[in-house]
Amino acid sequence: LAQHHVKILFIARHFAYFRNYESVIETLAARGHRIHLAAERGEELGGRDLVERLAATHPGISIGWVPSRNDSWSVITTKLRFTIDYLRYLVAAYDTTPKLGGRAGERVPRAGLWLLAATAASTRTGRRIVAGVLKACERAIPRSHAIDAFIAEQQPDVVLLTPLIGVVASPQLDCLHSAKALGCPTALCVWSWDHLSSKAIVREVPDRIFVWNDTQRQEATALHSVPPERIVVTGPQCFDHWFDRHPSVDRATFCRRVGLPEDRPFILYVCSSLFRGTVNEAQYVRRWIRALRSSGAEPLASIPILVRPHPSRTKEWSDVDLSREKDVAVWGASPVTPDAKNGYFDSLYHSSAVVGLNTSAFLEAAIAGRPVFTTLLREHYENQEGTIHFHYLTTVAGGLLHTARTMGEHVVQLNVCVAGGERESARSRRWPRWQAGPPPA
Repeated sequence: LAQHHVKILFIARHFAYFRNYESVIETLAARGHRIHLAAERGEELGGRDLVERLAATHPGISIGWVPSRNDSWSVITTKLRFTIDYLRYLVAAYDTTPKLGGRAGERVPRAGLWLLAATAASTRTGRRIVAGVLKACERAIPRSHAIDAFIAEQQPDVVLLTPLIGVVASPQLDCLHSAKALGCPTALCVWSWDHLSSKAIVREVPDRIFVWNDTQRQEATALHSVPPERIVVTGPQCFDHWFDRHPSVDRATFCRRVGLPEDRPFILYVCSSLFRGTVNEAQYVRRWIRALRSSGAEPLASIPILVRPHPSRTKEWSDVDLSREKDVAVWGASPVTPDAKNGYFDSLYHSSAVVGLNTSAFLEAAIAGRPVFTTLLREHYENQEGTIHFHYLTTVAGGLLHTARTMGEHVVQLNVCVAGGERESARSRRWPRWQAGPPPA
């Protein structure tokens, strides 16, 4: 890519997925490469504005849509893939992650569940047999003519896909099949820190898989049987623009902007994208705030609090009103636009501590150097210790999170931090090195 200008077709589920690769896209475009950003579907997370801004800034960037597979094979293809995907959660590694398997099982058609039961898919031999049969059926399905035509029209030198693996119906596998058949080099760009452990299996391995670090390299080989020579460790590009960032305004100005007192430190609560049907985090946040307020621990009991709802779960805030809580503000937008990015980083940078359940905001808080806290309550098990990637936050590189099994223990931890003015965290300063490469010794 450094020596020749190439045409890149970058396919994402929706435009907001490109936010994790914005710096990469801009760098490639600045070097003269042509990039067509194509999405399968629309969304309301600001992705369309992002790609339109990129296209307006760089003449070599174009945007468009991936055609749907609407032929007679589309329904059976989707049901077959959901059944194959479910097989991964029947192995021992997922015995302690029941929600992952349950989420995948909800999408398996009745015929698929019957087949798995009839073939004893709970055993290694049974799984091997049924997987072989199902994958053979998948390989026999004809390619999509519409997607073949779409890729041929683009005439790409390389096809990139993200996230490729997921929990919803998607034509990305069809795009991969068509790209390979048409002789295009292909690559999977692993979108987030949990995707290799919590989503579908990479059954059709592209020419390259770009991962964040050695942990994801190990996941790709152990969980997905990807040949090591196809894996490239690049670091997580989605965090590049946070490392050298500076606050856009001072703390007093920021506090006035969000409606908090400007003369005192504040705690930031960052909400998470949780499993559907588990926790209403808005209600938990209200309970958490009242636990702090009633603790009698000063300065924690009276410290201002800023809450950032997760952009994909704003509806749960419709019946939770925190306006009567003293010195509490609910504020923040999806960090896609330049102004929203500034506001997001400012909220991390100016906080004294960051609290949440299980979110990539923990990683960005670590980059900002702030101490990060969470409660390991039983009600949150499925979204925390009931996932694989959460354990990286507590074990890799000495652990990032300050954890507590009870609300009382959590209050003590937070109060010590706030009372001591310990805004700079040694754990947080150490941990981002894991994101960019192998864990430090």
